[in-house]
Amino acid sequence: MKTPTIFAAIIFALSLPVSSAFAVDGIDDNDHAALAKHYEVLAKEAEVKLQENKAVLEEYENHSYYYGRQGQDLKSHTTANIREYEKQLAESVSNADLHHRIAMEQQNGNAINKARLNLDDSMTVQ
Repeated sequence: MKTPTIFAAIIFALSLPVSSAFAVDGIDDNDHAALAKHYEVLAKEAEVKLQENKAVLEEYENHSYYYGRQGQDLKSHTTANIREYEKQLAESVSNADLHHRIAMEQQNGNAINKARLNLDDSMTVQ
């Protein structure tokens, strides 16, 4: 009885469309200027949220006695949000920079070898 269910699940999973793990909806994978703009917008949004959370944390640290027992939860939650937004900001800026470089190389007419791009300053892929 379980075999047809498992078989049906496998068929369903194989019929799903396959796309790039890093694909952005509505933007062509080869439109690097648009991808760079997309990541810049994400970086700006992360920066705004980061500043909001830093302000909340600063308010808590200045007036922790206002918050009672829930203050500890607020502090740990806000600190975790700050770490996440810093990570998201760094990734978005890095992706925007990468797509700007690729777009400039496309404009210059140079052939692009994505494997030779320096994706990280500390690690060069060649």
